[in-house]
Amino acid sequence: MASGQRKEWVLAAPAAALFSARRLQGVAPGGGPWLPILLDPANTRFILRAEAESDPAWKQIIPYVILRCGSGANTAVFCYQRGAGGGEARLRALGSIGLGGHINPADEGLFSAAGREAYAAAVQRELEEEVELGAPVRRRRVCGVLNDDSTPVGQVHVGVVHLWDLAAPAVRPRERQIAAAGFRPLAELRRAGGEGLETWSQLCLAAWEELAAAAEAAPEDAGA
Repeated sequence: MASGQRKEWVLAAPAAALFSARRLQGVAPGGGPWLPILLDPANTRFILRAEAESDPAWKQIIPYVILRCGSGANTAVFCYQRGAGGGEARLRALGSIGLGGHINPADEGLFSAAGREAYAAAVQRELEEEVELGAPVRRRRVCGVLNDDSTPVGQVHVGVVHLWDLAAPAVRPRERQIAAAGFRPLAELRRAGGEGLETWSQLCLAAWEELAAAAEAAPEDAGA
């Protein structure tokens, strides 16, 4: 276990409360009944990551932001390889189309405000730590919730899927764990079936049409 994880506090939701109506396996475009639960501060708390990583009774909440540029046959998404120094050792060397990470107590003051606005502010802070956006963000939308209990890392995390549209494919990594980064044609990634990508990215690519449609119908992220 990384030494930093012994002292790191992360935002999480009790799995029993999150899945009280029904369990989710895979992607729920639009977020289903799970999104309001995750964005309500009454349902979440900060817990030690060292404990959460081995306790499936808690789901650590991970913003999973997909950066898109272009449209139709010219659609491209930001893709990178998780390099050394990343917080989750079980995902290193895998490719990903999702940016974002754990929400820490640095955001605790944010979470005293309304749930959705606070969450959006935390996502913005997390993304600014990871990458520098060299083009305006035209739209920011929450488009789904992602849960995958088929892997050990998935059993203790839940993802909130975002789709951000950029005016141009201009993104520069700020952290060394974001390696081999750049925009790749969406059609190419989907034809490859997500080969070489982490499971969450594979699931998002498989449900791409539904996620994109949910993003079209969703309101702009609060705090954007």
